[in-house]
Amino acid sequence: MLMNKKTIINDLKKAIFNLHNTKAKWKESVQVIEKFQGSVVWNGQVEIFDLIDHPTAKSCYAWDHVIDGSTKRKYIVVLHQPPIDSPQAAVRAAIIQEYRGRQGG
Repeated sequence: MLMNKKTIINDLKKAIFNLHNTKAKWKESVQVIEKFQGSVVWNGQVEIFDLIDHPTAKSCYAWDHVIDGSTKRKYIVVLHQPPIDSPQAAVRAAIIQEYRGRQGG
């Protein structure tokens, strides 16, 4: 099921608030394609938000996806702070974290 852009942005703002206790203002959308050993491992829209009064970050990257085997959505929020300096770096970090989680650490 495709959600409209406004709904996605609002849902991501809620996720940012729930995860980081800060309000966010949508800035822009960026298409990210992440490849590993020549194969596409992730292809999607990353939303960039400016954060309002966050103690350590001025912005973040956020996106969502349907959880495999479910109709529920998972929200990914990555703060823009070293070493994360771009939407591509945020996607890479999220992929690595998810992989490590599946491997048990």
